[in-house]
Amino acid sequence: MNEPGLDVREATPDAARTTQSRLAARDVVKSYRLGRVTVPVLKGAALDVAEGEWVAVLGSSGSGKSTLLHLLGDLDQADAGEIRFDDRPLAAMSRRERDRYRNRSIGFVFQFYHLLPELNVVENTYLPALVGMSRLAFYTQRRALRTRARDLLAGFGLDHRLDHRPRELSGGERQRVAIARALINRPAVLLADEPTGNLDEQTGGEILDLLSAQHAEGLTIVMVTHDVGIAARADRVVELHDGAVQTGGGQSFTR
Repeated sequence: MNEPGLDVREATPDAARTTQSRLAARDVVKSYRLGRVTVPVLKGAALDVAEGEWVAVLGSSGSGKSTLLHLLGDLDQADAGEIRFDDRPLAAMSRRERDRYRNRSIGFVFQFYHLLPELNVVENTYLPALVGMSRLAFYTQRRALRTRARDLLAGFGLDHRLDHRPRELSGGERQRVAIARALINRPAVLLADEPTGNLDEQTGGEILDLLSAQHAEGLTIVMVTHDVGIAARADRVVELHDGAVQTGGGQSFTR
């Protein structure tokens, strides 16, 4: 259950505004209807993410951080306020532009891998590239798609697993495939929702190392987590706690 009355503010607004935001939430409000009751989740949420930055959204389970991530990725729509990408409101985009935004500009990684069991590792990886592609386009580009998928997977240490089905992989290997799939379209921003939450500590650390390597190459990342140690891997942390953002005190993760 999302925690009602969450009031999200930017932890370090001055630092965020020194560079034009790649992705931003502006005074976002979101509530859910549960029977006859309206449950407010986000009230005036504000977040700025600069290009090339890794921001962690830290909060307990049910704090609303996943809701914020879904709004940033246009998987859900806010009741009020706006989400902006490269300083353009998503609401000002056409339906086709928003579809392209979700498919091309944003990459998604979730706690659960959502791999299709009937496809092998390579096919799962290049699947997002097929969205909106005609059969003719696929036939002309399939070799390039397979090559990119294989290169990504090899870079993640899965070159010996290319023809395997998801059921034949470990949890860590499945998440590596999920990350490769999220990167297949060269997104501007990677949104990661508890990407290590289903893994043991060692395997989770390996996944964070992969994300760190992608970040070092310039990838912008927004990651939600309830784990302080995981959040500390980011450049900056926005903490959601009891409906407020901690901007100071004993825990400071801004680098």
